[in-house]
Amino acid sequence: MKQIAIYGKGGIGKSSISSNLSVNLASEGLEVLLIGCDPKSDSTINLFGGKRINTVLDLYKKGVTDPDLMVFEGYNGVKGVEVGGPAAGVGCAGRGILVALKTLNKDYYIDRGFDVVIYDVPGDVVCGGFAGPARDGYADEVYIITSGEYFSIYAANNIAKGLFNLNVKLGGIVGNMRDITKEERKIKVYAEEIKSQLINVVERNPKIYESEIEGKTVLEKYPNDLLNIKFKEIGKKILSNKKSKVPTPITDERIRSILGGFH
Repeated sequence: MKQIAIYGKGGIGKSSISSNLSVNLASEGLEVLLIGCDPKSDSTINLFGGKRINTVLDLYKKGVTDPDLMVFEGYNGVKGVEVGGPAAGVGCAGRGILVALKTLNKDYYIDRGFDVVIYDVPGDVVCGGFAGPARDGYADEVYIITSGEYFSIYAANNIAKGLFNLNVKLGGIVGNMRDITKEERKIKVYAEEIKSQLINVVERNPKIYESEIEGKTVLEKYPNDLLNIKFKEIGKKILSNKKSKVPTPITDERIRSILGGFH
């Protein structure tokens, strides 16, 4: 069983990549569980036709503690869990992650025969709750989603600092492209600077947006599109990855130097 956590700057496309990666891994015959750790509960929404599933915290409030009742089956057989959280501006969302992790633990995953468990985690690893999947040994390794934009790589580097402090392995970087000059090269050089690797990049494509408007993944709306091959390639590289290591974050000045060196 492979457990991975996906981190990255807010709005960079973690949930989009996580859901598309999940359904394409499942199409290869794997049992996949996607755990959405964002209180917005949007990680799994495209597995269920745009509908939200009951969250772990909401079920807890109703007295439900059976983990089997917190897992829902979505498109292509992918199982989905949403941690949930308090209303916006109220309470600590990180607590929900800690509750869910204690309930849905590794023994449960093994007993249910999952091949891949993906944690889609919001923001960075500063908050204790959000650091849980990486810090507490649930994820075998972390993958960071970033574009070639400065603030996206700045956030990626902040995550790398957290992983360094926690002594957690980084599997690599996945680029979610924004069509800026020499973007893939910039991301690759940054990945190498922190002693990691570029796994692959996902080019900007309107079919991702069109699919999400209908509450679907690309595989469901456009089953024959080449984008699905890209997600399968990312999945295969993650599953076979033997190069995970604790990253070495760089300075803000070095980030600016890297990004400013390509014209």
